Amino acid sequence: MKEGFEGLWPALFTPVKSDGTPNYEELHKLVELLISQGLDGLYILGSSGQGVLFTEQQRKEIAKNVCDQVRGRIPVMVQVGALTTAESIRLARDAEHHGASGISSVGPIYYASSAEMALEHYRSIAQATSLPFFPYQLGKNSIPGDITSFIGQLVEIPNVAGMKLTTTELLEISVIHNYAGDRLKLFSGADELICHASLCGTVGAIGSTYNLWGAQCKFALQEFKNGNYNFARDFMLAFQETIFTILPDVWTFLRSAMLLKHQIDIGPTVAPLGNANKVWKPEDVISITDRIDALVSAELPH
Repeated sequence: MKEGFEGLWPALFTPVKSDGTPNYEELHKLVELLISQGLDGLYILGSSGQGVLFTEQQRKEIAKNVCDQVRGRIPVMVQVGALTTAESIRLARDAEHHGASGISSVGPIYYASSAEMALEHYRSIAQATSLPFFPYQLGKNSIPGDITSFIGQLVEIPNVAGMKLTTTELLEISVIHNYAGDRLKLFSGADELICHASLCGTVGAIGSTYNLWGAQCKFALQEFKNGNYNFARDFMLAFQETIFTILPDVWTFLRSAMLLKHQIDIGPTVAPLGNANKVWKPEDVISITDRIDALVSAELPH
């Protein structure tokens, strides 16, 4: 059930037009680019994909377009979290119908969440299909109560195969791994901790910057696992500095960088997301992207 769920997965951008509707031409180009780079999977309609900002029908159409285009060449995990459990179930069944490899979901949105509410939400989604299910946890604040008690109940839910853990708390990741062992395949959702999280039991990583630097990050992670510590340290320090630099205006940076580097326009955010981002100078964007590229190029055999 859990085969193929590992490695580096971009949290796929959903390119949009100026009116906020999906731009399928640019989406097609982006999917082909990431497949050609040898990345390990695509995580669609998460935060980077602006999933909850689209209508239910738009989300279904996006999932269909990606799954139809991929045709089994790369695993696709669809994030189906929604305001209501019923909508999440409909999105999950639709994803299964279109051939997705797995589904994921955030916990209950907006309403105050107890462990019982979150687990029942996950149980309803997980049992709606036969697909592997990966709850998407935003750090310990979205795991109510005692973490081991929560994970103990989670692993008893049919079809739960792993988790996406967007946290900078490495101890939290290792606690989950040490408790669940191989029962859960854990993905790090913190781009700046790719290598660090692998020491805590993750089998892969899902992140937005992998749309832009997926091949470079995959190379760095593999080199780290192969024992090339000095390169991995230098890469991660530069990558973390880059993330720190771009984070205040991250969407406008990524939009400009994708255009300059890959001629793909991911479009504006769907307001209010990113509506205060400032515009970057092209020369600053190029300087940042060239630095990351150069670190990997210097390590490759010539």
